[in-house]
Amino acid sequence: QVQFVESGGGLVQPGGSLKLSCAASGSMFGSRAMTWYRQAPGKQREMVAIISSSGSTTYVDLVKGRFTISRDSAKNTAYLQMGSLKPEDTAVYYCNTFPPMTPWGQGTQVTVSS
Repeated sequence: QVQFVESGGGLVQPGGSLKLSCAASGSMFGSRAMTWYRQAPGKQREMVAIISSSGSTTYVDLVKGRFTISRDSAKNTAYLQMGSLKPEDTAVYYCNTFPPMTPWGQGTQVTVSS
């Protein structure tokens, strides 16, 4: 069964940085695109960044130039390096494949506040 375990979130001041990690179980990791999503309070979950199995990346405009997605297939791990954080980046961040699989992980809370 697939499992996603996100970590690395926390409280950071505006303009700060965080690096999120996602440990994925299952043999499918290397052959699938991996995606980071986020869900802010009262809002729907949205895709933030995606990385293909070959390493190609795509970002939503809101985070382009500030976030970097990467992966280490040997470790079944995906990462999201976040910089120049803004209060509107506050959300629970989740990783998954694309298209997403169930169950989702518990996510990791990122709070950007002074």
